Amino acid sequence: MSWNPTLEPQSPDVNAMDAIETVIIPRARDIGDFEVRRALPSTKRKMVGPFVFFDQVGPAEFLTNQGIDVRPHPHIGLATVTYLYKGEFQHRDSIGTNQMIHPGEVNWMIAGNGVTHSERTSEATRKGESSLFGVQTWVALPEEQEETGASFEHYGKAALPFLEGEGKQVRLILGAAWGERAPAHTFSEMFYADVMLKAGALLPLPDYHEDRGIYVMAGSIEVAGDVFDAGQMMVFRPGDRITVKAGLGGARLMALGGETLNGPRHIWWNFVASSQDKIEAAKVAWAAGDWAHGRFQLPPDDNDEFIPLP
Repeated sequence: MSWNPTLEPQSPDVNAMDAIETVIIPRARDIGDFEVRRALPSTKRKMVGPFVFFDQVGPAEFLTNQGIDVRPHPHIGLATVTYLYKGEFQHRDSIGTNQMIHPGEVNWMIAGNGVTHSERTSEATRKGESSLFGVQTWVALPEEQEETGASFEHYGKAALPFLEGEGKQVRLILGAAWGERAPAHTFSEMFYADVMLKAGALLPLPDYHEDRGIYVMAGSIEVAGDVFDAGQMMVFRPGDRITVKAGLGGARLMALGGETLNGPRHIWWNFVASSQDKIEAAKVAWAAGDWAHGRFQLPPDDNDEFIPLP
């Protein structure tokens, strides 16, 4: 889609640093052959809208016969969102999904009462050198949807709304913003977008979402005269009109936010829930390992191994 007037900043704009509620510097973790930078949850902020987890994955380079091998593992009470800039991998889950994901596409897996999935570099890609760079996020489900059945949606690049303004390109991954709505089915109001800005370009954030944040993937941005470089997340005060400006080298951002939930969420390992009792029940079910009759099953075409309960 071409130029959209809602992508242009409208006065008045916030011009004071108190528009930023929190600045998060993600912690880095080495998980084998590549590094992950985790912005959410953090000690400063547990959630941004319904987003309870935000990992920058890579960038990583793999030699021939190398890649990622995330063995089957469980989730409850959330939806996982996978979005790549470079590379690919194969998603398999316990409801029978077997789906490749490539740059600009989105995988949206709703765990609900329980799902198991794996993520692996495909055999075809392992035949040569490869790279991987992307973001994985978790969206906590509203309490009344935590027990829903598991489901999976995949959308190609062409299916996601694409907006262009002066010096900016925005691909809407989830939810509603800037007059557009992404196709994935969500249970609460939210927005999640991949934004590319040329040097000096201005991007207004949607002001009708309760919570809003930005993670700088590359380059830098300026907010109210202060500069923020790649690898930082800013969370903004509700209700303020916010416009960010790209630095001299331009910027690539992930913009996210939405409606806050009715209360905090408990997070343990891969489980998210509105009560600790639900977490404990999921622990017992996964530890039992009753793949034939229990709460969790393994992906039908990736069931030779799994990640045990920590």
